[in-house]
Amino acid sequence: MQMNLNRRDFLRGTAMLFAAPTVLGLVACGSKPAADADATAEAAKTFKHGFDLDYRPYSYLDDNGETGGFDVELAQAVCAYYGWEYVAVPFNWDAKDAELQAGSCDCIWSGFTINGREDDYLWSKPYSDNTQMVMVKKDSGIATLADLAGKKVGVQTATSAYDLLNDEEGQKALADTFASLEVYETYTIAITDLKAGAVDAIAVDVTRANEAIANDDSFVLLDEALGSEQYGIGFRKEDTELCEQVNAALDALAADGTVATIAAKYPEIEEYIILGK
Repeated sequence: MQMNLNRRDFLRGTAMLFAAPTVLGLVACGSKPAADADATAEAAKTFKHGFDLDYRPYSYLDDNGETGGFDVELAQAVCAYYGWEYVAVPFNWDAKDAELQAGSCDCIWSGFTINGREDDYLWSKPYSDNTQMVMVKKDSGIATLADLAGKKVGVQTATSAYDLLNDEEGQKALADTFASLEVYETYTIAITDLKAGAVDAIAVDVTRANEAIANDDSFVLLDEALGSEQYGIGFRKEDTELCEQVNAALDALAADGTVATIAAKYPEIEEYIILGK
C-alpha cells in the first residue's frame, strides 16, 4: 500500500496541548541539573516528532491521516509531561536525515537503531531491544537461513536489516547466496509481496514481524537471527538540552507506570521495551 505524502503537510498543522509537571533527576545525555532543563522546557513550546509513516507498531500514518503506534504515544506522553505542543512529522524512512537537518523535525523517533550509528546522532537512552529476523510463509519450505540460497528476499530500504545484508562484516555473505535482494520503500509493501509470492522471504525487525504475524498467521519467523540491536531517539548533535529533557521525562514516565501502560497496548513489542526494567 503506497502512502499519500501530502498527509505530512496536514499533520504538521495538527497539535495537542498538554499540562506540565516538574522534571526529576539528572539525565543520560549530559550532567545539567533538572532545574536547568525545566527552564529550557518553558521555552520549548512545540515538539516536532519525526517518524516513519509506515513502521507499525512503533509509528504509522493510516489512510485517514491519523497517527498511532508506541513511539507516537510515548512522544505525546513526553509532551504532556512538559506541557509542550506535539506536532507529528511523518515521512518516508529514507528521508529521515534530510528532515532532521532541515529542522522539519526535532528528532528521529521511530524504532531507530542506535547500533552502528553511535557517532551520527546525539542519542537518548535506549528504550527498546530488537532483533533482525527472516519472515516466510509457513508453507514455503524455508526453515533455516541456509535455505534462502537461490531465493528472492525482500527488505525495506535504509533499515538495519538492509544495512546488515549489505555489510561485509554483517550478513552480506548470506545475501550473496540469494537469487536477489528486493528493496522496498516500506515493509507494508514487502509483506504484501510476500503474501502474494512475489518474494520468498523478508529480512525484518522482529517487532515489525510480530505485528504482521498477529494479523496473518500464514507467516512465521525462522529461528535463526540476523542480528540484534537497541532502539533510541536520534537528535541533532547540538541539541543536548532537548535530549536531556526527553531522557528525564522517559525516566519519570517509566517510574509512574505510563510507559508500561502504553506498551501493554502493543503486545507484539511489549516484552522488548526496556524502559524502567
